[in-house]
Amino acid sequence: MYENSPSEGGRVGSLVLAAIEGDRGAAGLLVARYSPTLWAVARAHRLSPADAADVVQNTWLAFHEKAHTIRDREAVAGWLATTARRESLRLLAGRRREIPVEELREPEPNWDGPEPRAVLADRDRTLWHAFGQLPERCQQVLRLLAHSPELTAEQVGTAVGLAPGSIAKTRLRCLRVLRRKAALAGLFEECAS
Repeated sequence: MYENSPSEGGRVGSLVLAAIEGDRGAAGLLVARYSPTLWAVARAHRLSPADAADVVQNTWLAFHEKAHTIRDREAVAGWLATTARRESLRLLAGRRREIPVEELREPEPNWDGPEPRAVLADRDRTLWHAFGQLPERCQQVLRLLAHSPELTAEQVGTAVGLAPGSIAKTRLRCLRVLRRKAALAGLFEECAS
């Protein structure tokens, strides 16, 4: 569908156009050519390998969704690098807003008597009630990730009907909603504000 031209830029523009038109071979060539750059951008932000993988996936997802809006197709490398940088910064900003689980946990009580068991049962009931208020998709994603952590993003995405690149964002959004609902129900009061 696309032709090699003497100009590397023209070839890149042809690959981008072919990828927009649905040519998987052209899309695969773009991924092979530019993924190392995207990994370098993500790792330059000192992201973990898992977070860097999310950035690369989300960048390619953004390309898939917005490639038709790229004005200068010859400069797709810059567009991809900028998108990867923005995804990295967005992920880092989200990390600053997260509260480590250790800070949310109260010290485990001594479970030898009926009172501590009643407190635990009440806490569990409240948390499951908050979980039950989540949208069905959130419940599906969180159940799969909690009970089958060995599943890949692609497998989870296939199971719940989401793009693999959106699983990490969906999980994060769902956990934030759950945390808010649990805080409103009286758990983790420090999160309610």
